[in-house]
Amino acid sequence: MKKYLILFISIINIAFAQKLSFDTKFYDAEDKWVVFDKKEKQNTYALGFIYFDPQFGYTFDYAGELEFKNNKFERLPRLDTTTIKNRLDINTFPVAILPDEKVKEFKLDPQPEWLKNYKLENSDFIENRIRRASLMNGAGASEKALKILQQAYIEDPHYPGLEFELGYAYNAIGSFYKAVIVLNKAIENDPINFWYYRELGFSLKHLNNLPEAEKAYRKAIRLTADKDHIAEVAINMAQSYFHTKDKVNFDAWRKIVVENAEPDSQFMAYIQYFDENWHKPK
Repeated sequence: MKKYLILFISIINIAFAQKLSFDTKFYDAEDKWVVFDKKEKQNTYALGFIYFDPQFGYTFDYAGELEFKNNKFERLPRLDTTTIKNRLDINTFPVAILPDEKVKEFKLDPQPEWLKNYKLENSDFIENRIRRASLMNGAGASEKALKILQQAYIEDPHYPGLEFELGYAYNAIGSFYKAVIVLNKAIENDPINFWYYRELGFSLKHLNNLPEAEKAYRKAIRLTADKDHIAEVAINMAQSYFHTKDKVNFDAWRKIVVENAEPDSQFMAYIQYFDENWHKPK
C-alpha cells in the first residue's frame, strides 16, 4: 500500500511539473505566489509573492528557490533571510502561479500578514486610482489600467494627469481613434501641455495621418526644452518617412534627431539603421 501511495505522490508531482506553465503576465498574478522559470544552465526556480506597491507598482517579494529533483519540487532552505524585493516592469518574464495545494505544502501564507501594509485605506480616491493606473501603464498593463481610467474619466475628465494616462493606455492597446478623441478634448482644456501633443502625434502617426501627426509633434517640440523628448518625437516622424521613403521629410526630421540626441543613444542607433537600409525594399 505504501509503495502505491509513493507512486501516486510521484505522479502528482510530475503532473504539477508538467502543468507549471510560465505564461502568466506578472500583472495578472497580483496577490499570488508565483514561480519564475529557471535560468539557463540552472536547476532552481525563483519563488515569491507578487503584490502592488502604491508607490512603486508591481513588486516581487522573493521567498527562496524551488528545485525539481526525484520527480518532485522541493523548497530549498534560504541561507540569506534578507528581504529582497524586485520591481517588475514591461521587460519582466511571464510567471507560473503556484497552485493552492503547493502553497499549502510549502507552508506559505496565501495572503502574507505584511500585505495589508500595501493596501491603501483611501484607495477609492480618484488621485490614488490614477496613480495606480499610471504605474500599471508603465508596467505594460494598460488594458487593466483602462478600466480604472475610464471610470475616473466619467467622474472628472480633466482631473490632473488623467487624460494623458487614458490617451496613453488607448495608444498602448492600439485604440488610436479613441486616444485622439480623448487627447483633443484634453488639448481644448489645456492647450500648452506637451504630453498631450506627444501622445496625439503618436496616435495620428499610427493612423497614417502623417500631416496631422507632424503638426502635433511640432507643437510638442515648441512646448519643451528637453532634448530627449524632442529626439523621441522626431524619431517617430523620421521612422514614418523612412517607411514611406519620403526623403525630403525624412531628412528634415533626421536633422532634428541628430541635433538633440546623445551620440550613443537609441535614437541615433535608429538613425544609423535607417541610413544603412534606406535603399533596401520595404
